[in-house]
Amino acid sequence: SVVHMVWYRAGAMDEFDGYSGLAHALEHMMFKGTKKLKPGEFNKRVAEAGGRDNAFTSLDYTAYFQIVPKGALPEMMALEADRMANLVLTEKEFASEIKVVMEERRLRTEDNPQALVYEALNSAAFKAHPYRRPIIGWMDDLEHMTWQDARDWYRRWYVPNNAYMVVVGDVDHREVFRLAEKTYGPIKARPLPVRKPQNEPEQAGVKRLTVKAPAKLPYLAMAWKTPKLQDVDRDREPYALEVLSALLDGHEAARLPRNLVREQKIAQSAGSHYDGTVRGESTFLMAGQPAEGRTVAELEAALRGEIRRVQNEGVAEEELVRVKNQLVAAQVYKRDSMMAQAMEIGGMEAAGFHWRDVDKVVEKLRTVTADEVRAVAQKYFKDDTLTVAVLDPQPVDQAKPKKPAAALRH
Repeated sequence: SVVHMVWYRAGAMDEFDGYSGLAHALEHMMFKGTKKLKPGEFNKRVAEAGGRDNAFTSLDYTAYFQIVPKGALPEMMALEADRMANLVLTEKEFASEIKVVMEERRLRTEDNPQALVYEALNSAAFKAHPYRRPIIGWMDDLEHMTWQDARDWYRRWYVPNNAYMVVVGDVDHREVFRLAEKTYGPIKARPLPVRKPQNEPEQAGVKRLTVKAPAKLPYLAMAWKTPKLQDVDRDREPYALEVLSALLDGHEAARLPRNLVREQKIAQSAGSHYDGTVRGESTFLMAGQPAEGRTVAELEAALRGEIRRVQNEGVAEEELVRVKNQLVAAQVYKRDSMMAQAMEIGGMEAAGFHWRDVDKVVEKLRTVTADEVRAVAQKYFKDDTLTVAVLDPQPVDQAKPKKPAAALRH
């Protein structure tokens, strides 16, 4: 089989206030028919070819994929090119699909306490940068969104000069280029809007917020502003931050699950996350759920304690080698899955790098030193760049009925 993906360099970060959720809403509409296909027929064609398909929207991009038998690749490229050029948007289809999107927001965000915490964390951590807006969109924006908004978004960003194709599988690259020329080649390029940088002003003190929501246990999420990868060859700190995150989390023997969950029993779960390959701004995240009978304050102190240990004691060479080996192995394992490979390649391009930089990044991770890990721990984990979000659990009312469907109508 073969993976065929089309990525558009347009995600939630390209939206404006009042239009949050538009990138994702248009992703839904891309399955609603073209001048040649009826609504829902795209998925049907993929299934008939023996494949599966889906799409996803991120802060940085929107991507569409099909996994099909090799022989179906020409048809997939023709289908994808068709909806790049000939999408038909109608008021009727949009009115019903935006209700599906609102329901998705209710289920995945509003009925999910941890999702509410991360939504609040992002909108507090960033006040100017567009990462403050949720990908799914604020409910009020969804309620006021029109089919013309979706049409404008499509016209603005869905052009071949803002897209790229990723194909992974046992294919002849010359044949793939020939097919691309045939299917996507005739679609005309259009000038793209100028993208404003919208850089975040410097934070001048810790930000703390509380989210009240029905839940059994509290939750804590902390985000520090950190540098992102800008120059694959020259940068050092983003690689060191990546290794620091892997030292803390990412495998059973990592420090957070070992020390906080299993040994000290302060947390039910604890983790960290850093992603330096982004179009926008980067943060280093630490989060977790306190164990029963333990408080959020104790968990925060314990998480900070793990950073302090690295700041004060550094990292032993033996542990560093093990962590780097696991990190590199995880990257290499991705090569075993065509989809993971396509995601890795596409994600690299989305962040403004070259797809071949994927291999360079792995090599750079191997070269990170203990001193570099300690240096980033000392430099970036200051309260002035920190935002802390806490879930304050409210009683879970089992009897409470879900909002009636009538409330959705306008």
